[in-house]
Amino acid sequence: MKELMVDLGERSYPIYIGEGIIEGIAEIFDKHGIRKASPVMIVTDEHVAVHHLAPVQERLSDGGYQIITMTVPPGESSKSLAVLEEIVTKALQAGLDRNSTIVALGGGVVGDLAGFAAASYMRGVRFVQIPTTILAHDSSVGGKVAVNHKLAKNVIGAFHQPEFVLYDTSTLRTLPDRDIRAGLSEVIKHGLIWDAAFVDWCRDHADQLLALEPEVLGNALYRGCQVKAAVVSQDERENGLRAILNLGHTIGHALEAVAGYNELLHGEAISIGMVGASKLAVKLGHPESIYHETKQILARFGLPTKLPNHLDTDQIMSAIMHDKKFREGTMVFIIPTAIGSVEINKQVSVKWVRETVEQLKRED
Repeated sequence: MKELMVDLGERSYPIYIGEGIIEGIAEIFDKHGIRKASPVMIVTDEHVAVHHLAPVQERLSDGGYQIITMTVPPGESSKSLAVLEEIVTKALQAGLDRNSTIVALGGGVVGDLAGFAAASYMRGVRFVQIPTTILAHDSSVGGKVAVNHKLAKNVIGAFHQPEFVLYDTSTLRTLPDRDIRAGLSEVIKHGLIWDAAFVDWCRDHADQLLALEPEVLGNALYRGCQVKAAVVSQDERENGLRAILNLGHTIGHALEAVAGYNELLHGEAISIGMVGASKLAVKLGHPESIYHETKQILARFGLPTKLPNHLDTDQIMSAIMHDKKFREGTMVFIIPTAIGSVEINKQVSVKWVRETVEQLKRED
C-alpha cells in the first residue's frame, strides 16, 4: 500500500493507494478514530453497489461499526438538491449525529454528493472517500464537494476535507472501457498542468493504462494524486494556484450542462475543454505545438477532441457565463503555456471563446 499526505496543517490527511486494501478497512477506520457508537452512513450508487457495497459493509460491520446505506441512481443527475434531501432524510431517520461519519463509495458524483451531505448535515460531520473510478483519483482529493444547479455545475458547494482517501485499485476492474478512458483524461490533465515528463510517460504506457495493468496503473494514479495533493496543500480554497486544476473545465462544465449531464462523461467533456484551452493558447501567442501535442495525447487514449455539432453555441456560451470562473465581466481561463505548464489568464476575450467553441465543432 502506498501512502501520500495532503498537507493542510490540522486538516492534513492521507491518501492510501493499493490493491485489495478494502480488506483492512475496519483497521484503517479504527486508526483514524471513526466512532463506533454513532452510525456510519455509506452513500453509493446503483452500479457501484452491485460490485463493492457488500464487501465494505461486511468488513466495517465485522469491525463493530453501525452501518447505514444509501443508494442513489448513477450519473450526474444525482448531484441535485432533491437527492441531497433524500440523503438527509435517511440520515435523520437512521439517527446520524454529530459524531457520525459519511462514507462516499463510488466515483466523482457520489464523492461530491456525499461530501456535500457531510459538509452540510448538522453543520458538518466527518467524511471518508472510497473512490471506485479512475476519474475519482482527482475528485476525491482536495475537499471540493458540491451539487449542481440546472444552469451550472457545482455552484452549490463547500470545502470539506475527508478524514482520509482509501483507493483500492482492484475496484477499477469493473469499469466499462468508456469510463476507463474518461478517467484517464484527468490523469493526463495532471501531467499537462504540472509535469511534461509524466505526459510522455502516459503516452508510452497508454496500452498498459487502458488495460489496467496493476503496476502501471498504480504508478499513474499515485503520480496524479501527488500533483493534486501538492497543489491543494499550497492553496486549499482556490484563491490562486489551485485554479490550475481547472484546465479544460470552463468549456467542459458548460458542455456537460448543455448536454444535460447525460450525453458526455465528465472526462470526455474535459478532454474537449483541454483541446479548446490549447486553441486559446495559440490565439494568445503561445506555440502551436501545444495544441497539436494536447490533441495527440488525448486521441491516443481514445478521448473525444471534437465538440458535438448539435450542441448550441449560444447555450454553451451562456453556460460558460454562469460558471463560477466568470467574475466581474472578465472571463478566466487556465491556459497552457507549454506541455506541463499553465497560467491563470483573467483577460480572455469572449469573442475568442466563441470562435474556439465553433472551431471545436470542426475538429478532424
